[in-house]
Amino acid sequence: MCGIVGIVSKGPIERKLVTGLLRQEYRGYDSSGIAIFSEDHKKIRVIKKVGKVAQLQRALRGKSYGGSTGIAHTRWATHGPPREENAHPQQSNKKIFVVHNGIIENHEKLRKELEANGVKFLSDTDTEVIAHLIEANLGPAGLAESIKKVVKLINGSYAFAAIHLKEPSRIVAARKGSPLVIGIGADETLLASDQLAISDSAKAYIYLEDGDVVEINDDSLQLWDENNNETTRPLVSGGGFSESVDKAGYSHFMLKEIFEQPQKIRNLLQENLTSTGIQDESFGPLAPTIFSQVKAVQIVACGTSFHAGLVAKHWLESLAGIPCNVEISSEFRYRDKVVAPQTLLVCISQSGETADTLECLRSSKSTDYKGRLGICNVPTSSLVREAELVFLTKAGPEVAVASTKAFTTQLVALLLLTLALGKKNQLSLKMEKTINEALEDLPRLLSRSLALEPAIKRMAGSIKQKENVLFLARGIHYPIAMEGALKLKEISYIHAEAYPAGELKHGPLAVIDEGMPVISVAPNNKLLGKLKSNLQEVRARGGELHVFGHSLVNPKDTVDRFIELPEVHEVLAPIIYTVPLQLLAFHVAIGKGTDIDKPRNLAKSVTVE
Repeated sequence: MCGIVGIVSKGPIERKLVTGLLRQEYRGYDSSGIAIFSEDHKKIRVIKKVGKVAQLQRALRGKSYGGSTGIAHTRWATHGPPREENAHPQQSNKKIFVVHNGIIENHEKLRKELEANGVKFLSDTDTEVIAHLIEANLGPAGLAESIKKVVKLINGSYAFAAIHLKEPSRIVAARKGSPLVIGIGADETLLASDQLAISDSAKAYIYLEDGDVVEINDDSLQLWDENNNETTRPLVSGGGFSESVDKAGYSHFMLKEIFEQPQKIRNLLQENLTSTGIQDESFGPLAPTIFSQVKAVQIVACGTSFHAGLVAKHWLESLAGIPCNVEISSEFRYRDKVVAPQTLLVCISQSGETADTLECLRSSKSTDYKGRLGICNVPTSSLVREAELVFLTKAGPEVAVASTKAFTTQLVALLLLTLALGKKNQLSLKMEKTINEALEDLPRLLSRSLALEPAIKRMAGSIKQKENVLFLARGIHYPIAMEGALKLKEISYIHAEAYPAGELKHGPLAVIDEGMPVISVAPNNKLLGKLKSNLQEVRARGGELHVFGHSLVNPKDTVDRFIELPEVHEVLAPIIYTVPLQLLAFHVAIGKGTDIDKPRNLAKSVTVE
């Protein structure tokens, strides 16, 4: 969940290293550091700071090391609290310097063995173990050969890069379970956890596979596989995101990404919806054969993606007539499972590097699934490379930690999947046509929902001082309430929970009083009457009701604040009702003055358990 940058160049790299860190702050930001050779290659300068990369920038201001080889890192703490001694790079006797993502699971055993041999540790990190192991295994063959030995000693999920004082024009790196990409530039070679970090300089990329060890120089590289055999990996020109990573005039990345949703969804639909609807081939060349045999769907995902999966369960079962199970990846991967015949496994991840979801995909290869589909936003990710079927959501780079456009494009992708599978089951041509026509109007309706921002700001003003918020909904909108609660707690730090409204009598009513705001998603569907009765239960106990809905009869008699959303086909309503909840969370967080794009304790890409 941390960010690595490394560069070997013919010119100064200090500024590029820092830019690479800034591009990866979403991956971790409780501390950062840089290790760079001096211009004469005789010393390695190290600066580490607690806090965001801006702290490191300030420390570097006015200094110029002139070095052309270096590594840098943003950290999200796993072993040891955020302190300078725990920031990366970690070192061994000022000779070996290492930046590392992931977790070394056997670090305690290795630490004890090293200490028994006289090694003195200076940090609480598992990363320092790697640095000392590299030095302990150094021989005449140098850094690369040492690292090939070290990766056989460590267990866990990792990506790391190392430099050695005696080898000033090279970096050696290794990966297992955590992403690492090599960039080929003009007179330089780069590496990073995320392609975005080096996209200004790299013209082509090499994506390392699990078990790979690579040595990079300014104009060459050498690569070995997990069996220490020299190998090559495909060179990919461009790739990834072509969009610039900036706020485009918005105050925050999150706000920009919220307002990008109509256009992103319009592009996605134009690319995939034809005059005859969605084609199986949108999910990959094997999809027509696999989809014709699917009798059940198993969805695995984490966080926001899990909520998208819960919505899809309603669509798949009600529209396509296909049984669907949805589970959190971190739970699914560790339990004993029975796979129903002809089951399609669907793995959802914005980054395509979510550790638990990836492991579900990898472990499924020994199980009798009919096929494995990855729904993802990053075309160069591990999930996309390893799944046999793929649907790219094409939301573009999502920088804010709290996911917005990635979620709504996932919903569109899952609805398109429902239509593709439904055509082979119970979905009628008439219903398919109705939904396709409604999808064509979806971007316009999303824009109308965004136009409600002034009213949502006013609602946020009454919530920002609260300590707890309850979200209520029924049916397919319960996962949307869950997503609304997650957004609010992520960026405003207000405790928020979501409940199916029918569960009020089974416990949640106990917390309702005059100080408890209740936010409800109330579309005009067959469950509205039931929901209104639940809202009356809240009202009778003094709860403060805030409702997003359409055509709620006499809302002033029932609720404190009512925001009317545009009328929409009930199948698409979950997508429309997502947007105002995103805006509500944003404006509550603005009122509280939190760091919206980089909320405390969180990182966007969860590449470790």
